[in-house]
Amino acid sequence: MNKHYLSPLFSPRSVAVIGASNRIDSVGGVVFKNMLESGYQGKLYAVNPNHPEIQGQHAYAGIEQIEETVELAVIITRAATVPNIIEMCGKHGVRFALVLSAGFSETGPQGTALERAIVENARRYGMRLIGPNCLGILCPETGLNATFSKGRAKAGGLALISQSGAFCTAIMDWARPNDVGFSSIISLGAAAGMDFGEILDYLASDPHTQSILLYIEGIQHARSFISALRAAARVKPIFIVKAGRHEAGTKAVFSHTGALVGADDVFDAALQRAGVVRVDTIVQLFSAAKALSTHICPRGNRLAIVTNGGGPGVMATDRAVELGVNIATLSENTLTQLNAVLPATWSHSNPLDIIGDATAERYRHAVTYCMQDEGVDGVLVILTPQAMTQPLEVAQAVIEIAGKFDKPLIACWMGEEQVAESRQLFNQAKISTFRTPEPAVEVFSFISTYYQNQKLLMQTPCPISQRSIPDKEGARLLIEGVLADHRKVLNEMESKAILAAFHIPIAKSMVARTPHEALLIAEELGLPVAMKINSPDISHKSDSGGIRLNLGNAQAVRSAYHDIIQSVQKKNPNARIDGIVVEPMVIKSNGRELMIGVITDPVFGPVITFGAGGVLVEVMGDRAVALPPLNNFLAKNMIRRTRISKLLSAFRNMPPINMEELESILLHVSEMVCELPWIKEMDINPLIVDESGACAVDARMVVDYLPPFVDRYAHMAIHPYPTHLITYWQLPDGTDLMIRPICSEDAQIEQEFVRGLSDESKYFRFMDALKELSQNTLLHFTQIDYDREMALIAVLKQDNQEKELGVCRYVASADGYSCEFALVVADEWQRRGIGNKLMNCLFDAARAKGIKTMEGEVLATNQFMLELVRKLGFKVSTSEEDAAVKHIVKQL
Repeated sequence: MNKHYLSPLFSPRSVAVIGASNRIDSVGGVVFKNMLESGYQGKLYAVNPNHPEIQGQHAYAGIEQIEETVELAVIITRAATVPNIIEMCGKHGVRFALVLSAGFSETGPQGTALERAIVENARRYGMRLIGPNCLGILCPETGLNATFSKGRAKAGGLALISQSGAFCTAIMDWARPNDVGFSSIISLGAAAGMDFGEILDYLASDPHTQSILLYIEGIQHARSFISALRAAARVKPIFIVKAGRHEAGTKAVFSHTGALVGADDVFDAALQRAGVVRVDTIVQLFSAAKALSTHICPRGNRLAIVTNGGGPGVMATDRAVELGVNIATLSENTLTQLNAVLPATWSHSNPLDIIGDATAERYRHAVTYCMQDEGVDGVLVILTPQAMTQPLEVAQAVIEIAGKFDKPLIACWMGEEQVAESRQLFNQAKISTFRTPEPAVEVFSFISTYYQNQKLLMQTPCPISQRSIPDKEGARLLIEGVLADHRKVLNEMESKAILAAFHIPIAKSMVARTPHEALLIAEELGLPVAMKINSPDISHKSDSGGIRLNLGNAQAVRSAYHDIIQSVQKKNPNARIDGIVVEPMVIKSNGRELMIGVITDPVFGPVITFGAGGVLVEVMGDRAVALPPLNNFLAKNMIRRTRISKLLSAFRNMPPINMEELESILLHVSEMVCELPWIKEMDINPLIVDESGACAVDARMVVDYLPPFVDRYAHMAIHPYPTHLITYWQLPDGTDLMIRPICSEDAQIEQEFVRGLSDESKYFRFMDALKELSQNTLLHFTQIDYDREMALIAVLKQDNQEKELGVCRYVASADGYSCEFALVVADEWQRRGIGNKLMNCLFDAARAKGIKTMEGEVLATNQFMLELVRKLGFKVSTSEEDAAVKHIVKQL
């Protein structure tokens, strides 16, 4: 495995502390002292032009006087001197700089100019930068303590990335007495150079890191953040604390970091799609991380509670209900087993109150039967030290049971003196233990949330346009026409036209500009009709008196025309009025009024909203948000998270709505958002849905001009399915093939493709005697992040089924400029040009992402592949590590 390009930052062979000081109470003095005392084994240099010696070590006047190569420069000087120091470091070949100095963008325009200068100087020399205004980096495993914290950290499996240095010092002070260890602690400061994305990439591959903790105040680069977060979360648990939940906190965060802070529920939605868990406090952060570090297998959120006291069981239940944790319903078989071993006075339900005189054996039976129950996803065991209780014996029994199951098991031994030894035993056994029920339930909720969010992470939408192709070109021309007219708000007719272009059912509408026209249109459409004001300046038509409904005769239609105009002019005298919209009155006796919207978050871009519709939408405050792109699983999940969802199934005398139609509309809206980056806001309100279908009764859109994007999906935080890479190609014998990006629904044909390869082809591709892909590998191959990797498959359609004939893929390196590739074609389809065509398509996809170099490894015995890559322009050389392997490289 190639060494990560950031490895020298965390385990440098040489470090220069520029600004090292003899004053132990200064930042430069503390940093150099920390480096001396941390056990760092590399070469350490002190740089200070005013002293020949620093803390007993030889000091250099400048970095240029150090004759050997320096991998990491730690800079602690006045802000005004830092740009020149970065310049000198670049000339000296320094690869990484850690700028602890303050006085940059946080101080105003002059500081911002200095910050820009250090970034430009670093970029000119290819130097990577962390900071400025940060605490530094600490890696106990390598003995690197380039921080000005006076505390030390124990080595362990947790990695912490924080935008706040003060947060790092507080956690370090808390962690040591609580026996919490770290693989690394990274303070980003202003994050003018490296941000969360690159650091997450490194930690995902770091063998010393088991879990990742983040303290976030704001995000500067949403796409790289989400992309790196999703990649890291596939292999390691990630927990996040984010400041700025409320308006006052958000303002404080912006003044502190300068990072953008979006809506809090949008941030939550982004984290859910990334497969990570958000917690509220430091204690919760570590509790959740420690729980998952015990290698339990997170499942659902059905909790069983075993207790020897009714009160604590009730307390745990109350907290579970507040957090949305389900109290598990025990199976009949489990109840029968429990009745056979528990006293007649036990609670006979969950929570299981097994009575105050419960022995270790009674606990053993109760916990074991709960863990065996298929309807239970985890067990909370509570003990109160009563006169008959034996806390240590019970703890030993619980620990023994925990080793037999992979379900979460959490202990709550209440009290202090009588249970101290038991808690120590739990800690040694790596079982999460708490003093009170509430935080124990919270940790279970985080574990179950992690499980749920991991399911959301695995959702990689395929294009619904494969089933119904939208008129993207027509929608684009309509939007460009509106912008050419120097407007940004589309009227109802225009908004509905775009919805119709994406196969969203609409109520047919026409605009009347006189009462007579209104009557003619009403007769043509069929009475009764609805009439609405048509104005780019009025968003809420009902508030301005701009709506009349259920107009059933000619007199009512003509009167309504005058009434609407007068009402609107009275309440909005400056509003521009462009006639009256007339449409059939949508009457659905079983219809539910819903709302689907689009907003643009300042951090994460377009966001889809769903909830109750109609005139009470703001009052109800019932909205679920999700980042596009969506698929059926995500659409269902979005609907389920709203209060209105309870009214969508059979309710009183009303049948259930057509849920498939509602999900389809959400998918079409998702595709519209992906393909039309001009859209900034949209409301479909109301969307009336009943058992037979749906109809968008009213719609409003706001569009805006586009910046010059490099990437067609640059407006999105999560890269959608790249439909533009779908191509159709014909073999010389007339066989028609499709070449398209892989997606999660291709798992079956990908598995069948690999099974069908000859043993030789499998060995050439995987360099291993592989029989078939494991489930994890299959997920890894088909559920990809299109922002950082691509897999193109050649498929043949036979009897409405697709057969995979070949696949090529690249995975971008963390630097974003190079990638590794792989290619394999089914044995019976080789030497027919498929490999050549796939690779040329892959070249185009990689170039579009800004990738400059493509490389790979081929077994020296694979002569056919070597012949192909030479024709494609690759340079072939023998690998330095293995003579049996050829290293191939192509400049794109």
